[in-house]
Amino acid sequence: MPADGLVVGDPPVLARVTGVLLVLAGLAGAAALFPTYLVVGGTEVSQSAGALSLLAGLLVPLTAAAVGGGLAAGRVPRLGLAYAGIGGALALGLLLIELYRASTSTIRPGIEVIAGQRVLTSSVDVGPGWVLGVVALGLTVLAGVLGVAAWGRTVMDDAGTLDPVRPALAGAAAVLGVGAVLCLVLPAADLPDRLVTDPTTGLQVVVEQEGPQGLLERPGLALLGGLLLAGTVVLCSVLAPSLRPRLAAVGGLLAIAAVVFAAGLGGLRDAVVSDELEWTLPGAGLLLAGVGYVVLTVLAWRLRRAPAR
Repeated sequence: MPADGLVVGDPPVLARVTGVLLVLAGLAGAAALFPTYLVVGGTEVSQSAGALSLLAGLLVPLTAAAVGGGLAAGRVPRLGLAYAGIGGALALGLLLIELYRASTSTIRPGIEVIAGQRVLTSSVDVGPGWVLGVVALGLTVLAGVLGVAAWGRTVMDDAGTLDPVRPALAGAAAVLGVGAVLCLVLPAADLPDRLVTDPTTGLQVVVEQEGPQGLLERPGLALLGGLLLAGTVVLCSVLAPSLRPRLAAVGGLLAIAAVVFAAGLGGLRDAVVSDELEWTLPGAGLLLAGVGYVVLTVLAWRLRRAPAR
């Protein structure tokens, strides 16, 4: 028995199936990076252009595959179930955004930045990369549903060594959640304003250029997905530190950290890859929020204090 009194029972079959689904989702998500993602306005878009693109794209799939493998093997099952439940809730909003991007984004054409490429959604054709990505998100949502169903049947608890610091972790995670949502609703990389000189008067005028759409500026499924994603980030940020045992809180925070950090890296990639785009303050804030979630995850993993008696 470890020092924190961890007790682990035999995980139910449903928990192991959840782990298998996470592994499949991770493999599908990793494979989705290499084929053509979308053909938008005649421009072929791939998500594997450059090392930073691969890092941003592989972060969530590799994390899901690693956690799912441990869950399928029956190791610390509530860590994997917490990851699956919160990761599935986050994936639902992302899935709706993906469905909008490939189906109804042409109804209201606009400028989008996809994998560092600035495109106009006048026409959209689906590629195998998009299909694999949607399959990965769908498997993650299904794993989340099964993870919630298996939670009450899974025996795993400890001596409460994280309990004295749970309120502080929850408060810090809530602040990070609100900050991450405020950064998510604005583009992480945008077009800078141009200075135009009037040839007649010689006056300089600031002209705004149409940049990529924000998270809540798109209609339909994308708007619903954006609202779900924003609400889930804040709600799960408060919920994750309260999960028992300590390693379950680690799994919940890890799921949020992976998604937010990957989004921050994606914004940085867009600014680095494109010569037209500049990294914005919300983009930098989103990356810092992702780092903050990683720090909270490590603290939840390492902090052990004797509970008050």
